[in-house]
Amino acid sequence: MSKTKHVSETPATQFLKQNKVAFTEHVYDYVEHGGTGESARQLGVDEHAVVKTLVMEDEKARPLIVLMHGDCQVSTKALARQAGCKRIEPCKPDVANRHSGFLVGGTSPFGTRKTMPVYVEASILELPRLYINGGRRGYLVSMAPSEIVRVLAPTPVNVALTD
Repeated sequence: MSKTKHVSETPATQFLKQNKVAFTEHVYDYVEHGGTGESARQLGVDEHAVVKTLVMEDEKARPLIVLMHGDCQVSTKALARQAGCKRIEPCKPDVANRHSGFLVGGTSPFGTRKTMPVYVEASILELPRLYINGGRRGYLVSMAPSEIVRVLAPTPVNVALTD
């Protein structure tokens, strides 16, 4: 596993601790535009188990979060259909930052500034363990998928496009 350095608290880790979520911390060297491929490589884990937190919005500019495998893309058409919206598209980085309270590249679904509906690719819930951003660039937390279900109550969807 990775060498664990102590990372100061983030709104995400505060949320996890308040909700008694069992998680481990994984620090890596953040690389601009490196994405989940870079974090997976540095931590020696399968990119499929690294979960991206994507902030998107519907046609009325209402924000939502999508949790997706690191090695997949989101079909926004399928997501809109499954979420009952006309259209869903990624937020611009500054808008995503405002909604989540995190910098893009360090966005976590935990402890967001605004409460947003959360959608999760259904197959993520079948992973033995997942790695997801802990609220800072270069910082992932790992946990059982059941913890995400317990604290975020996400809506499972099937919207993955493999690269």
